Amino acid sequence: MITKMKEMRARHSLTQAELAKQAGVRRETIVFLEKGEYNPSLKLAVKISRILDTPVEELFLFEEEELK
Repeated sequence: MITKMKEMRARHSLTQAELAKQAGVRRETIVFLEKGEYNPSLKLAVKISRILDTPVEELFLFEEEELK
């Protein structure tokens, strides 16, 4: 998974801890998401996309083989 979370979080001047608090998750979850090491649930992906005012499909990009 490729993610633009770090870039979009920076545009909103949010720290990982601030984004985590708003999303209701631990900061470590944000770290793993930004590294592409964790696939979020649909609910979490939508929540983060709303916080960052970015469509889910722009925030999280899955490579074709990941979708099979």
